[in-house]
Amino acid sequence: MALTDYGFKVVIAPSFADIFYGNSFNNQLLPVTLSDEQVDELFKLVQANPGITFEVDLEAQVVKAGDKTYSFKIDDFRRHCMLNGLDSIGLTLQHEAAISDYERKLPAFMN
Repeated sequence: MALTDYGFKVVIAPSFADIFYGNSFNNQLLPVTLSDEQVDELFKLVQANPGITFEVDLEAQVVKAGDKTYSFKIDDFRRHCMLNGLDSIGLTLQHEAAISDYERKLPAFMN
């Protein structure tokens, strides 16, 4: 994903297209959805304070900017994958032993 190639780790917006939203997680890019008003507040903070930094805490599901804190929601599964750096392959590999065990127990004609 081009955004991650440029070092972006988070994108904050009022909404995301479904495909972009899903692909973002696959590419370890966190899409944070805030209300229109909250995004406008963030823009105003940046305009008034060039160089301001935002802290995004995925575990607590908050964005901190100056003295303001904004909550966001990410479903537990996606949050787990992001916090542990897992894509679909990495998630599957977490269960490699169970998959191998299952495959060993399959009847010979299924192997």
